Amino acid sequence: MKLYNPGGERGSAMSYAALLEKIEIMRSTLRWATRIERPDIDKLLRQANTLRDEVMGLSHKERFVQAIGTERRTETTAEPAPLELSTGERRQALLARSFVFEGTFGDNPKLLDALEIAEKAAPTDLPVLVDGESGTGKELMAKVIHANGARADKPYISVNCGAIPDNLLESELFGHKRGAFTGADKDRKGKFESAHKGTIFLDEIGELPLIGQVKLLRVLQSHEIQRVGSDETISVDARIVAATNKNLRKLIETGTFREDLFYRLSVIHVTLPPLRERRDEIPLLIAWYGDESAEALKRRPVALTPRLRTFLLGYGYPGNIRELRNIMYRISCLAGETADLAHLPEDIRPAAPGAIARPDGAVSAAGISMAEAKRVASDEAERSCLERGLQEVGGTVAELARRWDMNRSHLQILLKKHGLHSKDFRKEH
Repeated sequence: MKLYNPGGERGSAMSYAALLEKIEIMRSTLRWATRIERPDIDKLLRQANTLRDEVMGLSHKERFVQAIGTERRTETTAEPAPLELSTGERRQALLARSFVFEGTFGDNPKLLDALEIAEKAAPTDLPVLVDGESGTGKELMAKVIHANGARADKPYISVNCGAIPDNLLESELFGHKRGAFTGADKDRKGKFESAHKGTIFLDEIGELPLIGQVKLLRVLQSHEIQRVGSDETISVDARIVAATNKNLRKLIETGTFREDLFYRLSVIHVTLPPLRERRDEIPLLIAWYGDESAEALKRRPVALTPRLRTFLLGYGYPGNIRELRNIMYRISCLAGETADLAHLPEDIRPAAPGAIARPDGAVSAAGISMAEAKRVASDEAERSCLERGLQEVGGTVAELARRWDMNRSHLQILLKKHGLHSKDFRKEH
């Protein structure tokens, strides 16, 4: 493979030779050590992490140069377009290009589209908007963009816009001066300053109040911030990746999201498909999180009974990948050597051990007792009632909760139980 060379062939060879020399020193240390104490282990781990970062840095630069060279060759030579690759070939091509992805992914075309867009966007400083249902991996995608970009060795700062009280929003994002308000007993950096030269991830951007949107837009335009209580402007250079599980265009129509901010954030737009649309990944994710949870809990991976595996492969996953991960951690914690349906959360557990899950998450009542059959019928009636109610209110959960005199959070739990999404019932204007 042709190596990246920042200063001619000699520079490239020296860069990789230096890395190889460091690796050999580590290998010798391990080979000849009769006993390694914990401090020495920690030191070797730090050295290994540094080596990984250096290799990744060279890899990023090398891929960037190769991409530029490919573009130039395309411009100067009128070669015919390559044959369209299969999904499996596209996936392998991503991995072959040293694409950094923490986790696993399958051959779903929509997901591959998203990953290929992320790969192209990563080396740039363009803002990226990632949308998709809750639990589809939007923050993981933000980390992928950061890890594959030129800022990979710089800070990655995550902000949940929906979790910051309105009165603390400006201080949280931009910092404050001592004495700016009650309790401000010292100067404090905001998230944007902390992300200087790196990446700031703005999760749940659709929850940002209008006043916060105005201030964020100003930062995007001027690349400057002001701490609360200060007249001094501070230059910030932070790559922005935002995420939302809401339809921002509809929020624009209702006047709760600024159109100019939307276009500033969505220069690159990535949409993550829900897990029910990428079922080829479910076996991969079951294995991945099964091993991950076993390692975290310091135990052997749990075996799954055939009927539990059948359920996991057919369940609707309204909570998407996050829900599957949580299920696997729960199973690893509660089960012995083998997990069965009884180890599932009660609200999604099939009505009977012999029940079979359908792709929509519902359950067949074949071979169950009368009491269990009544429970299944009750669940089906509950789902039908929810569907009718959502249709009547055009998918507005708050209005349905008001009509039924029901706590909104409890209504949301019922919707999740049946895999219903309010947006599917909203009337298009």
